Amino acid sequence: MSLDLARTLAEPDQDDLDRLDAWWRAANYLTIGQIYLQANPLLREPLAAEHIKPRLLGHWGTSPGLSFIYAHVSRLIRHTGQQAIYLAGPGHGGPALVAAGYLEGTYTEVYPKVTQDQAGMYRLFRQFSSPGGIPSHVSVTTPGSIHEGGELGYVLVHAFGSVMDNPDLLTVAVVGDGEAETGPLEGSWKGISFLNPARDGAVLPILHLNDAKISGPTVLGRKDPALVRAILQGHGYHVIEVEGHDLPGMHHRFAAALADAYQRIQNKKAGGDEAWPMIILRSPKGWTGPHEVDGVLVEGTWRSHQVPLSGVRDNPAHLRMLEEWLKSYRPEELFDDAGAPIALIREQAPAGDLRMSASPHANGGLLTRDLDMPDFRDYQIEVKAPGTERAESTRKLGELMRDIYRSSPDRFRLFCPDETNSNRLGAVFEATDRAFMEPLIEGDVSIGPDGRVMEVLSEHNCHGWLEGYTLTGRHGLFATYEAFAMVSASQTVQHGKWLQEADHLPWRAKVPSLNILLTSTAWRNDHNGFSHQGPGLIQVVLNQRGTVARVYLPPDANCLLSVADHCLRSRSYVNLIVQDKQPQLQYLTMDEAIEHCARGASVWEWAGTDDGSTDPDIVLACAGDIVTMETVAAAQILRERLPGFRVRVVNVVDLMTLIRPKDHPHGMSETLFTELFTDTVDVVFAFHGYPGAIHQLMHGRPDADRFRVRGFIEQGTTTTPFDMTVRNRASRYHLVMDAINNARRLPRGAAELKSWCESQLARHETYVVEHLEDMPEVRDWSLSS
Repeated sequence: MSLDLARTLAEPDQDDLDRLDAWWRAANYLTIGQIYLQANPLLREPLAAEHIKPRLLGHWGTSPGLSFIYAHVSRLIRHTGQQAIYLAGPGHGGPALVAAGYLEGTYTEVYPKVTQDQAGMYRLFRQFSSPGGIPSHVSVTTPGSIHEGGELGYVLVHAFGSVMDNPDLLTVAVVGDGEAETGPLEGSWKGISFLNPARDGAVLPILHLNDAKISGPTVLGRKDPALVRAILQGHGYHVIEVEGHDLPGMHHRFAAALADAYQRIQNKKAGGDEAWPMIILRSPKGWTGPHEVDGVLVEGTWRSHQVPLSGVRDNPAHLRMLEEWLKSYRPEELFDDAGAPIALIREQAPAGDLRMSASPHANGGLLTRDLDMPDFRDYQIEVKAPGTERAESTRKLGELMRDIYRSSPDRFRLFCPDETNSNRLGAVFEATDRAFMEPLIEGDVSIGPDGRVMEVLSEHNCHGWLEGYTLTGRHGLFATYEAFAMVSASQTVQHGKWLQEADHLPWRAKVPSLNILLTSTAWRNDHNGFSHQGPGLIQVVLNQRGTVARVYLPPDANCLLSVADHCLRSRSYVNLIVQDKQPQLQYLTMDEAIEHCARGASVWEWAGTDDGSTDPDIVLACAGDIVTMETVAAAQILRERLPGFRVRVVNVVDLMTLIRPKDHPHGMSETLFTELFTDTVDVVFAFHGYPGAIHQLMHGRPDADRFRVRGFIEQGTTTTPFDMTVRNRASRYHLVMDAINNARRLPRGAAELKSWCESQLARHETYVVEHLEDMPEVRDWSLSS
């Protein structure tokens, strides 16, 4: 950056100050109007009670600071041509970011009915936090947003994800001081330890301290500034501080701070060894709002957090205060006779796509390029006979991702909490290292500044980085141990909600899907114990809308490859894939797997004794790798010990096919459902997760009460693999007994077989305690044994 440009940025001239002042006043006026007004948007007549919304919703306290920062970053963009997006951690600052988009003209481009005139302003105000309108957060409806902010704690992880493999992007991330108290945010400062300035963009965190939450002070707001500075310096940042509320002094100080930060970013990206910069901005809560209300201090306190003037419709004094407050911004100077922003305000905005509200980086589907996908068939496991040989299925996925890294090096990343090798995905290290910008020592393996595998021991960071990465147009996968996916489950929910609402907005381009792989599952965590046993994320995703939610339970490697190929090519879904990392039996050839995954569920004729000529005596269904093995083993026991007993085995790989087609696009037709499960025969269903999920999915299907579900029922601890199925009553012996108890017809020998199963369970209980491992006929079982 030249000295002249640096001086220009640091020392705004009078024209710049006039633009900044006018734009900021206009943004504040529009923010207040959204919160309070349903009519008389430009105060062209005296403000009356009927002009006030019947219910006042929204948050004023953080908004003026957000608008102040936005104005200055826009000025920086105008002078430099820098591509930038703006993420507002304090999500309740929604009206400020809506106002910014409106003043930049983007809002009208996206929503043509919200015109830049008096009628459009009227519509802008009435829609805010109103039925049929928009939320109070910086939601998916807000142009320029990839970060909703309502669930505090994720602004920095989204910001860091947005700039990975995005070298020309600057993401400005405003961290509220209430948000700074959350665990995820506390852990997210370390993002700079993974950011390569030569290959990635830059994140400029701005910690906005105004010393107040909704009803009290904040920790960092009250802490000694020297300690706050030391905390952030300890994370590796160069800290730049700005404080005050005087004008135009604050404009001068913040412009200088922003210029300093930007120069440091440019130096860093040019190869300098200085620290990444961040800014601490201390300004009053509710800045420029009512200073006192009814003799009580409001500005600069928690009382300005939401609606600083309440009861405006019924309190004439408050109504007059509101009118004076609005008029303090001199709207007659800011909007022309038609109600449009004056030229001085329009000149403040950068041109075209450089406007932060119009940046294609914040509508990432516009920039998405497909992955150059290898042919997943090339990674298949040869299956000569079903259920006879074991392999670690996720290793094959690791090999596929290794070659995706090679073919699409600038738009694919794996995110994993320090478990890539443990999850048998280590083949990716043949193509790239782990990303790490801290010092390396002798003995470090597959790690360094050029790496692009993202490992950090934080589910929040990994999940959030992937969200920011996909929302700005790149592809990836988050792999984690099954139980600890619940640490970031609320992020999965919030991302799903974002995609659900984006589906209703034609201007939002489809983005790469959020792909989650769960390994180290409840059924095979024998050494970690009860803490590592929990399939709850399946239930979480099932509860999301069918337009977004997808859950896959591939039973073997070839099915996993087929499913992964589909998920990595898909757009705007939450794809949950569940498969254990341990060696498991392989069942289907690649051609069979492709057909099976395309159908979502199939009869495995080779596993049962049902010839299809008539309804079977029982249907054994399964979804999930371990319970599939138990089901196939149960079917073998029935075939060998009860000749003539007709058993049909159905495997489900796409869980959503069980839902009625009117409730989910993947739901199988009534005809196919009947072909698989009949309309009257009882079904014993072995499920990977909680049994209630299958009952939920079966709602509305013929005679749904005939489905008897076995699944994880919160039983188990440090024990053998088979004992986990026994404790949860989902073992092959339990399934055989269920089949006998619910069959349409009981052949000779059924009672004896049931007694045998009970004796086997008793024998198992004694054997595992004595030998510390499962019985050989279980441990080494296969269809060839």
